[in-house]
Amino acid sequence: MLKKIIIEKIGENGPMPFRAFMNEALYHPVYGYYMSKEAMPFGREGDFFTASHLHPAFGAAIGRQVQQMWTLMGKPTLFHIIEFGPGRAFLASDMLRSLDNTEFYNAISYVIIEANPWLMQHQRAMLTDDKVSWAASANELPPVCGCILSNELPDAFPVHLVQMDNGVLREVWVAAEGDNLIEILREPYKEILEYVEEFEIDVLRGSSTSFNPVIPAKAAIQSTYRTEINLAVRDWLKDCSSILREGFIITVDYGFPAWQYYQPGRSRGTLLCYHRHKTSENPYENIGEQDITAHVNFSALSKWGLQYGFRPVGYAAQGQFLLSLGIDELIAQIPQDEDYQFEAIKIKRLLVPEGMGESHKVLVQYKGAAGEIPRLRGFTIRNQLSELDVMPTMELEK
Repeated sequence: MLKKIIIEKIGENGPMPFRAFMNEALYHPVYGYYMSKEAMPFGREGDFFTASHLHPAFGAAIGRQVQQMWTLMGKPTLFHIIEFGPGRAFLASDMLRSLDNTEFYNAISYVIIEANPWLMQHQRAMLTDDKVSWAASANELPPVCGCILSNELPDAFPVHLVQMDNGVLREVWVAAEGDNLIEILREPYKEILEYVEEFEIDVLRGSSTSFNPVIPAKAAIQSTYRTEINLAVRDWLKDCSSILREGFIITVDYGFPAWQYYQPGRSRGTLLCYHRHKTSENPYENIGEQDITAHVNFSALSKWGLQYGFRPVGYAAQGQFLLSLGIDELIAQIPQDEDYQFEAIKIKRLLVPEGMGESHKVLVQYKGAAGEIPRLRGFTIRNQLSELDVMPTMELEK
């Protein structure tokens, strides 16, 4: 159904940028992957799982970090925790449960931003605490102080798809040929060219003017160099700035600094589709029934955040961040009547490089009074902020 709608829209208005196609596939108000009534793609029975699905210790550890933020801000009597797109809301549930007997708990107002009314209904059934409220968009919230949470959010923002073709940078657009969707190449938007220069992406700088304007969708993997550009991150940071008068943003997601993201060897980009825990590189199948994601450029998050008053505080791999917060202590607290080994293994999957410990990164940004940037417990083992520089001072990977 959604494929037919997209083809009809192309018939009426002409080809659309890949970003617009991805937006339809994920966020069409009726048939989009994240917006449909059947949108329960999370967990073992769904298409993917996040850290909060593995073990409640993840939420407990994040809660420790947020509590320290509240303390550093002078323990305000009202502290808003704002979570974008929480899925089944395990993170909110686990955080609130872990903080229940603390002084901090009395100050918490937990706000969930959820555009899908069906998911919101599920979340309301799970989160019965009167501390929790809901909003359909950031525009509904007044400026507050507190902390914004996003767990695997920016990777689902619609991205521009670009490729080098015979030495010239082109943007991928989606056109229709009968009942099939095909790709065509067009001149990139000015913002894309500015992005390439801002992050000094040499692999996307070219000179030739000849190119092949039509590429069958199935031939996408044959491109010389193809990658993604996420400009929607800047719009999201603008929304964060409008609702956060003072406080922190915690972003947990899979991604890289710009210099790692756009390496010559990553010639097929990072775009992936997830359908029932199987991956694919073809976004033109199972439209509206599969997730489409791309890794996050954490350099862009950090740099663009400064434009809206958010100073970077710390950046580290998820495993290092959680260990700094004492998540290993939580393993020792597993009740002996439970399957200790099974529970410990689930926690370790949050930490080890073979699991989410290295693939997922944590970036924290702060908006507040000028002066010394707060020192957070989550970065006591390691803080890799310097890696987010366009030209990092540390030795590059060989």
